Amino acid sequence: MYQYSVIQWLFIFYFYCFGGWCFESAYVSVKNKKLTNRGFMRGPFLPIYGSGATMMLVVSMPFQSMGLPWRVILTYIAGCMGATVLEYITGVTMEALFKVRYWDYSNQKLNFQGHICLSSSLAWGLITIAMTEVIHEPVERLVMWIPGQVLTAITLLLTAGIFADFALSFKAAIDLRNVLARMKQAKEEMLAIQKRLDAIMASASESVGNYREGISKSMSDLKRGIEGRLESIRNIVFTRPGEYLEGVKTELVELKARYLVNKEDHDRLSSLKDFFQRDMIRSNPRMTSVEYREFLEELKEGLAGKKDRALTAQEKETAQEKEEDLTEKAEEGLERMEEDPVGKNEKDLEV
Repeated sequence: MYQYSVIQWLFIFYFYCFGGWCFESAYVSVKNKKLTNRGFMRGPFLPIYGSGATMMLVVSMPFQSMGLPWRVILTYIAGCMGATVLEYITGVTMEALFKVRYWDYSNQKLNFQGHICLSSSLAWGLITIAMTEVIHEPVERLVMWIPGQVLTAITLLLTAGIFADFALSFKAAIDLRNVLARMKQAKEEMLAIQKRLDAIMASASESVGNYREGISKSMSDLKRGIEGRLESIRNIVFTRPGEYLEGVKTELVELKARYLVNKEDHDRLSSLKDFFQRDMIRSNPRMTSVEYREFLEELKEGLAGKKDRALTAQEKETAQEKEEDLTEKAEEGLERMEEDPVGKNEKDLEV
């Protein structure tokens, strides 16, 4: 048993990849009441199932000649251990490469780093018994029934298609990782801008207590906080321009420009226009990330149509007009400060 050629092993691997995709996609589609394509790849293949099935067959080989009950007992133990090791190595590797977890057992009892858990390991042992005692026998007959040349041609065609699919999916996963990293970088930059604006306001004896509460909140709160600070500083510019040094005036312009650039960059990234990246998130709804959790959830919400920034055309136009008005008034105030740095014409600067 299991004395297969390389081509036969490859075909068996692909068969279980396809079978796993059919099972999981059907289960999730019924659960979500809509057709769902599950898995890392775009095509109808789940490599984790093919790898798991192949591993189960390999680890059970030494016990197939034994009689009951030792064959079943040892197959169960080998299946538990082999599948657990495979699941852990795969999970750690994928998280190291893509910075996301495609499954997470953190909410399960007796889990290790969220990649494996006791209940899952015990279940793998039962699946291994089912695989070796029931499932694989008809699959083996199918493989042996297909003529060698036909099997070789089918396997080579599948190899080419799956390799291309995997390459595209791998690139999409790397690109998604880069999007999450840049979203985090944009937020960190905006936090630095917010803190610097707080320092400038404090130096002008302006109370910033109402704004400090939003420092560690979501991106939408952060944007509102920065815009509120800019509005407050604009009022100070108009009412007390003499308190600002030339260096501070220049810094305000730079901070405003940096904020607008990072805001635009964040909005562009969070829109996630790439089809493969969007499809990868939709196909893996349980995907999580330790490092980029906030930003991954933001992308998920955006794809689900629940994102706060999804404005109507009229709301976008109103927001744009407000932004242009704020920018124009700030520039006007800075120009007046340059003309009257000591505040002699404060009466002309009243709001």
